[in-house]
Amino acid sequence: MGEALRVGVAGLGTVGASVIRMLETQSQALAARSGRAVRVTGVSARDRTKDRGVDIAGARFHEDPVELAASPDIDLFVELIGGDEGPARQAVEAALDARKSVVTANKALLAKHGLALAALAEAHGVALAFEASVAGGIPIVKTLREGLAGNSIERVYGILNGTCNYILSRMETENMPFDVCLKEAQNLGYAEADPTFDIGGFDTAHKLAILASLAFGTKIAADKIDVEGIERITLADLRAADELGYRIKLLGVAQRTEHGIEQRVHPTMVPKSSAIAQVMGVTNAVTIDADAVHELTLVGPGAGGAATASAVVADISDIAKGVRSAPFGLPCAALATPTRGEMQRHEGGYYIRLSVHDRPGAMAAIAARVAERGISLESIVQRARRGDSKGGPVPVVLITYATTERLVREALDAIAAGGLVAERPQMIRIERE
Repeated sequence: MGEALRVGVAGLGTVGASVIRMLETQSQALAARSGRAVRVTGVSARDRTKDRGVDIAGARFHEDPVELAASPDIDLFVELIGGDEGPARQAVEAALDARKSVVTANKALLAKHGLALAALAEAHGVALAFEASVAGGIPIVKTLREGLAGNSIERVYGILNGTCNYILSRMETENMPFDVCLKEAQNLGYAEADPTFDIGGFDTAHKLAILASLAFGTKIAADKIDVEGIERITLADLRAADELGYRIKLLGVAQRTEHGIEQRVHPTMVPKSSAIAQVMGVTNAVTIDADAVHELTLVGPGAGGAATASAVVADISDIAKGVRSAPFGLPCAALATPTRGEMQRHEGGYYIRLSVHDRPGAMAAIAARVAERGISLESIVQRARRGDSKGGPVPVVLITYATTERLVREALDAIAAGGLVAERPQMIRIERE
């Protein structure tokens, strides 16, 4: 058996503590699989005295994670600090500069600096591994990078944020308003005190940027993603989806088109009969469309200490075995610069909810604005009026046939500009069977 792999762990929160615990409980199995022991010899955290439920007495404590990253006492640096700048970035760069491999769960860091960090790892002949950065315990990075190496991938999409999926699931099953579900998610630790990053779709966008790079052999382009969150989803939208035979999910979608790589994050109505519609709560799911395997769906826990630690330890085990893959599947010089593909004609159509002023000619004007853009309507449904007062806004739902998002948004902008509606229109894509 070879020399032990000495590991330094920066960040001893829920995930960091779970990683140390897993390395201890699985030490014999990991040594047998890797051909060498794996030992935590250094740690870094903000509070040296905090009881984290794991034994770190045998590891040297470093106040500064950058110092730990460059320490001669470790061979491998595990970054679990978080954030796209500051100590996380500085420590990862210090480790790579010191010719130490790095394992990270930091999707924000990778979405912003992944290419530069991959080039640094490549230049120094070390590994940069990040299985835990996307979809928690689901091995989606290895699946795209190694498992499907013989496939041409056309599309990758899925539920990539457990917080949003939990909120939408509870809203639907418990008939609870968005703000009540969000508060509950915060109380349970599923959502941060400032939930904007999750509910605004930005966390999903960071993860999607990583998946798109792996799937299509392109440079990460988080700034080329159309992002819409779930903040405006109402119980009325969920009830309408239910009546139509759908569920609403926040999806991240990346697909190859003849015009470039289309990347988008938005709420979507998916058929209740589909596999992705069955994914409830904090669970994540990723579907890959490829030429050889056709459709492949991976479902599992998308967050949590044990699930994320499982992915971190898998990367540590690979490095202990001497496995070193190009971080994004290809050498950095071979990664293409992606062209942003405009959202294509959507065959599923769109769900549109309007709050229409109750006055003569309003509906005719709305129909005209839609028709002017060549959009055909499958149905128009007027809902029960809000409140008891006459003359108040009338809820109206439009379902379109296949069209482009650009045309729908142009029509909605014209409707809003004409003073025909009392609030901003709601628009959700529909995915048919």
